[in-house]
Amino acid sequence: MTDYNRRTILHAAGASTLAVAVAGCLGDGDTGDAAAGDDTGDDDGDDDGGADGFEIDPGTEIVFDGLTQGWVGLEPSAIDGEENPTLVLEEDEAYTMGWTDGDGSQHNIEIWDDAGEVVDDLQTDLTADPDDDQFLEFTANAEMAEYVCEPHDTTMIADIVVE
Repeated sequence: MTDYNRRTILHAAGASTLAVAVAGCLGDGDTGDAAAGDDTGDDDGDDDGGADGFEIDPGTEIVFDGLTQGWVGLEPSAIDGEENPTLVLEEDEAYTMGWTDGDGSQHNIEIWDDAGEVVDDLQTDLTADPDDDQFLEFTANAEMAEYVCEPHDTTMIADIVVE
């Protein structure tokens, strides 16, 4: 092969590589791949529970399954099936939160501040058989940071964001 042929082949290969690179930069601006479930670049404000969490309307009852591996959302429908969903609440608005079904282990629900302390005595008693007393009625405030099952505070813990 002559030097001329070698340079021609390398030049053609370089042009092809450059064309692919430029085509990738000229995409439609959507950095997410919806078909693959990738929500990177998704900043459309949807209530999808991405990095910002799930916006919960004031007055809503928030219901979970209490499972040792994590809180699993039941209601509202936006959190259905989500494990340890981040809840975005409105400051000075009323909410009800608790759990109805469990896995037979002892659980409770508590609302903690950033220091891991219970906020405004918002905690239920431990039980393996939940009923109506496993719900907390509260007004959201900026002190609230997490909802937790005290005996399973490494797995049954999730963020609360108050706006």
